[in-house]
Amino acid sequence: MLKRVAMAALVALFVSVPSILAADAPPLRVAIAGLVHGHAGGFFSQALPRKDIQIVGIAEPDRALFDSYAKKFKLDSSLYHADLDELIRSLRPQAVLGYTSTFDHRRLVETCAKYNIPLMMEKPLATTYEDAQAIAAAARKAKIAVLVNYETSWYSSNRAAYELLHSGAIGELRKVVVHDGHQGPKEINVEAEFFSWLTDPKLNGGGALFDFGCYGADLMTYLMDGARPLTVTAVTQSIKPDIYPRVDDEATIVLTYPKAQAILQASWNWPYSRKDMEVYGQTGSVETIANNDIAVRLPREKQATVKTASPIPAPYNDSLTYLRAVLLDGAKADVYSSLETNVIVTEILDAARRSAATGLTVKLPRVPQ
Repeated sequence: MLKRVAMAALVALFVSVPSILAADAPPLRVAIAGLVHGHAGGFFSQALPRKDIQIVGIAEPDRALFDSYAKKFKLDSSLYHADLDELIRSLRPQAVLGYTSTFDHRRLVETCAKYNIPLMMEKPLATTYEDAQAIAAAARKAKIAVLVNYETSWYSSNRAAYELLHSGAIGELRKVVVHDGHQGPKEINVEAEFFSWLTDPKLNGGGALFDFGCYGADLMTYLMDGARPLTVTAVTQSIKPDIYPRVDDEATIVLTYPKAQAILQASWNWPYSRKDMEVYGQTGSVETIANNDIAVRLPREKQATVKTASPIPAPYNDSLTYLRAVLLDGAKADVYSSLETNVIVTEILDAARRSAATGLTVKLPRVPQ
């Protein structure tokens, strides 16, 4: 199923979507659920100048937190609502964007499903596999889109790596190494409300394991066209227990497949921010460099050549253009952000947490094809 979705998404990259770009297209009416996720600021910076997105309301129980955002981004006080359920009933938005803790994603989806409202949330999908399955069930029953936003979805370097691999240029996939993270939430001065739940094992699912392990699990599921791993093995550490006493700040996850292996390195201890990966085939390799460049080594070449990846055409080039395209123009859900992919991502993370706690490799149950 995922392979067909992947191919459809790649074909859609080269299809003209003039309705999305038309200046007179009506704006997508969105509501914001929660402001405790630090990425909310990035959303306002991106969305407020646009004419194709209209914010109709913001549901956040903490009025002081809303007021701080209102002051910073010059938001009208009439946008404030204390409760998402009430907001949806009164305003009927076309979509909801979630900026809650990860733990609250299940409640968020179930609320939206009650009113048949689609939504996009920040990564990862859920803190437990049980919640991920409940989210999928609620979405199916209500027939709504549930999308998960990853920064790396919009990296042209990742798309180029996928295309090189699947074109056969570097041979059949054998190993992937993914590096994600930064110096740590405190070290990069995240907002207090963001720090509070990022360092809560219930609300975040873990520490670096969930915060950054999800990127690698998402990318590997994408590269494998939706195949689930055979086994999951993880090691976590608390290198800075004085700062992060309740959650891990260092995690390594090893995934095995019948003919490939992935090593996902998630850390709050890198000396700098990074989101990159190395993809090794039987005969060559491709390494992503930040969001736009790749280093490619083809068969019989002695060293890699650095290239700039081709830009991603609309509507798959940014989260809000993509959201409009899926909801208003019938565009296919991208494999990165699809619910199907992210249920697998959560299954991997849940298994990784159990592996790290027990010191044992977790074998994922096989499912009927």
